[in-house]
Amino acid sequence: MAMDVHGRDLRYFVAVAEELHFTRAAERLFVSQPALSKQIRALERQLGAELFERDHQGVRLTAVGAALLPHARRVLAEWAGAADAVERAKAEQRATLVVGMSTSPGRGGLLPAIRSRFGEACPDARIELRQVSWADSSAGLADGSVDVAFVWLPVPDEERYAWVVVAEEPRHVALPDTHRLADREEIDFADLLEEPFIAIPESAGVLRAYWLALDDRLGHPPRIGAEAANADETYEALVDGRGVCLLAAGNAPLLTRGGVVTRPVRGITPSRLALAWRADDRRPLVQAYAQACRLASGRRSGLPRSPSSEDRPRPSR
Repeated sequence: MAMDVHGRDLRYFVAVAEELHFTRAAERLFVSQPALSKQIRALERQLGAELFERDHQGVRLTAVGAALLPHARRVLAEWAGAADAVERAKAEQRATLVVGMSTSPGRGGLLPAIRSRFGEACPDARIELRQVSWADSSAGLADGSVDVAFVWLPVPDEERYAWVVVAEEPRHVALPDTHRLADREEIDFADLLEEPFIAIPESAGVLRAYWLALDDRLGHPPRIGAEAANADETYEALVDGRGVCLLAAGNAPLLTRGGVVTRPVRGITPSRLALAWRADDRRPLVQAYAQACRLASGRRSGLPRSPSSEDRPRPSR
């Protein structure tokens, strides 16, 4: 027997079955008693069987009605769960996505391109950008204060995160314009081995090691002339002559404000900027932003995953 029963019909039936009184059921449903009776009669005709016995003693379920009741309750409960899931998904689409960063990823219009694609996918969502100190190389992901983050690779505890690389840039060195190497167009890293370096805080872990280029020092330990947790502190240390520092080419404008120059460095690996998120975070907004980053950066689309070897540079300003 083919049936196409509306959820309203089942709600009406369950209300009468539980009240065993049409007037009370109608009040519970905020409908008139004649309209409720009419709807129940229509359902009975559709099913080809009476659901209730009605006489001067009251209302009772028939055997068919008793058989239908548990199934009707289950269908209504499933639909209520589905409706809740839809509302949660809609709320996700309207929610705020907090994006952490230690330096702006706005290279060549990258950030507006990401925002445009994300807006197409999630028009009701709002993006909140949050600046995070260089002391936290996860840019807020580790403590949960952000949902996604633009980070320099590598990140500590990398198994906790998935990411997509959005930019790859050569590393430059920033140094005072009075430095002995400042007049060179390019600088060999070997010529920097004895220079004091401005390091990001020790709490940055493997990222601090990367910006000191420990893997390229061939056993020469770095000399630390100063520590800096942001671009302003780094600039002040540079103009004070306390050291030099490595940085991504795209970040050169942060430090070349007067008295400081940057030069490409030969003999070290390029830097990688990535959009990262917690590997177990499957929320629609997070995944939509990750996909927007893939599209905007021209990287291959794919599901969130733990980073593969091709995404893992040797110990990434």
